[in-house]
Amino acid sequence: MHTPDWMARGQPHIWLPYAQMKTATPPLPVVRSHGSRLELADGRSLIDGVASWWTACHGYNHPHIAQAVRAQLDAMPHVMFGGLTHEPALNLARRLAGMLGPGLDRVFYTDSGSVAVEVAMKMALQFWLNQGERGRSRFLAFRGGYHGDTFGTMAVCDPDEGMHSLYRGMLAEHDIVDLPRTEGELAALEAHLEIHGARLAGILVEPLVQGAGGMLLHDPEVLRRLRRLADRHGLLLIFDEIFTGFGRTGTLFAFEQAGIRPDIVTLSKALTGGTLPLAATVASSRVFEAFWSDDPSHALMHGPTFMGNALACAAANASLDLFESEPRLAQAQAISTALAAGLEPCRELPWVRDVRVLGAIGVVELDGITDREALKRRLVDAGVWVRPFGNVVYLTPALTIAEDELASLMRAVVDVLRQRRP
Repeated sequence: MHTPDWMARGQPHIWLPYAQMKTATPPLPVVRSHGSRLELADGRSLIDGVASWWTACHGYNHPHIAQAVRAQLDAMPHVMFGGLTHEPALNLARRLAGMLGPGLDRVFYTDSGSVAVEVAMKMALQFWLNQGERGRSRFLAFRGGYHGDTFGTMAVCDPDEGMHSLYRGMLAEHDIVDLPRTEGELAALEAHLEIHGARLAGILVEPLVQGAGGMLLHDPEVLRRLRRLADRHGLLLIFDEIFTGFGRTGTLFAFEQAGIRPDIVTLSKALTGGTLPLAATVASSRVFEAFWSDDPSHALMHGPTFMGNALACAAANASLDLFESEPRLAQAQAISTALAAGLEPCRELPWVRDVRVLGAIGVVELDGITDREALKRRLVDAGVWVRPFGNVVYLTPALTIAEDELASLMRAVVDVLRQRRP
């Protein structure tokens, strides 16, 4: 691999994510992007199969988003959101409320998905405190779940299968149980809530897909069960749609497939079309009204420095324009159909446990991966950027990926997995 001067000079000073720096393969130097392509410093072109952690839903460098950001940069890149406001942020809040539907109508901006979930948790805890209930200090979350890497969100991730077990003794304790996929699991959850429901502030779940926990799917009926249980026990229901939001599962938001609504929803990743950091925690009127008071202590005391960043809000508004003007959901369905057919040959391999598809998400679950770095290198040699984790190889391409690029992407995955056991 050709190493440009800027990489040789800077690499000794960078700390990379999710990597043992002593042994990890050096990252690939990207010099430009376009559509579903990443161009490397040595001239190679890779088809991006994961849309930069699922963010680049419209592909890279969409001209409509780029123009909106340029115009906003000329006018005003950022002002503090404490005591000031601006048109891009308020327009975006109004539009998000409209897209989410009746009831979810108060938008709180943050910079990242992890913080958006932390804000949702703070909202739920203070919802009860503002009404004089001090015993509801825990959350119900689920095995296989992932909600972020901050201390608050690590505490509601899967404690055994996730990446945060090192911190177990330092994290707040919450109730982590099985998702009620089966009747037996539903009965166990009902029994747990009968005993412990009064100490809970809310239920937190990734709707339809537990993403970083292993790309684990569940039926919309699971969400309906959680809504009924939340209502029965008076709990707030929080949907973490940071991965699933904005068309990834085939509907604009995953919860639409269940025909129910959460009390709080978190959004990020594809919110700006993969261009700038922005997240949102959107609460129902019921939640917001618990903070509507003459008492200053009832205010939500949270405010990131770059909250409601004007550039990011301009990008997000432009991204929503594209969902309104271009056929993203139809494209997601076409990708779903292609993934189901294109990845099916993997099912014949003796080291493949499962092949599953939902919307524009395709997953090949293996019985294990002994050398993840070697597998990534083989995929790069095949002309694609795919980043396996755990025991899964997954595809979450841009919703705008061209048919021939999607075909090449799937063919590379099948061919590499056929060559030998990963």
